[in-house]
Amino acid sequence: MATNGSRSAAVAATRLVFRHARQTRITPPSPALQCAATAAAAARRSLTTTTACRAQTESAKKIDELSRKVEEAERPEEVKRERPRWSYTPEAMKAPFSPHITKNPARSVWRVNEDPKKLDQMYVRLLGRDGDKLLPEEVKWLAVTHKSFDYGRRGFNDRLAFLGRQAVILEVAQNIMSSAPKEGAVVPDEHGREPFQHQVLSKLDNFNVQQPSDILSREKVERLALDVGLDKVLRWKPRLPENLAGSGIQVVLNGAVHAIVGAISLHHGAEVAGKIVRERILARVALQ
Repeated sequence: MATNGSRSAAVAATRLVFRHARQTRITPPSPALQCAATAAAAARRSLTTTTACRAQTESAKKIDELSRKVEEAERPEEVKRERPRWSYTPEAMKAPFSPHITKNPARSVWRVNEDPKKLDQMYVRLLGRDGDKLLPEEVKWLAVTHKSFDYGRRGFNDRLAFLGRQAVILEVAQNIMSSAPKEGAVVPDEHGREPFQHQVLSKLDNFNVQQPSDILSREKVERLALDVGLDKVLRWKPRLPENLAGSGIQVVLNGAVHAIVGAISLHHGAEVAGKIVRERILARVALQ
């Protein structure tokens, strides 16, 4: 009897346990709730990953910048070959602060062209087909760079402009001498003397009535430069950004045109430079 009673008690206890388990079991979440929970977890992981990636990117940029500065200091020649000189200011030429006090900060903002394709298009318009291939890349940028740009730390075109100006004056002078004798060119001697006569010297009197500056004035060269878009690729810093004429853009454009001629003269000789002046500059100015 005792055994049967114990067995009955055990069965009853087991049933109570199963009944309690069925009553207290957790209802599984619906599929929509499961999807929402999964999406929330994925968003948290994505946000964490994005923040970490952003931090790693900023750290990598800082490390690259420091590495570049170290390479410029240790291997200046190799860095120069990797990065074109016209595109950056050497770190050694930068001051830790600017000693200039700007009265109007808005005047300090002036952006210049940095697109090589735009520069090449200007050279093609000025020099003709394949005009962008006449000069090396570095010289093409130097010829359109005024000393006001970046405080002259990337080089400027003063010397090229001086050489080019002499080449232009020579061609214009030859043009005057090769033209027919002009009216009023021969000035009678006030003492009645007869000068030496020779056919080679007969046309020198044309300079009495016409000078090279009359044929190729600053205004004409400026108009030519504007026509080919030189002002769009010119690298300079005007004193008054709101008044380019008052800042001397005419002189700067003239210097750039002469600098291009000077660069061609250095790289290809006087004959090629003279042909450029006659066919691409004087011929256009004559049509103005």
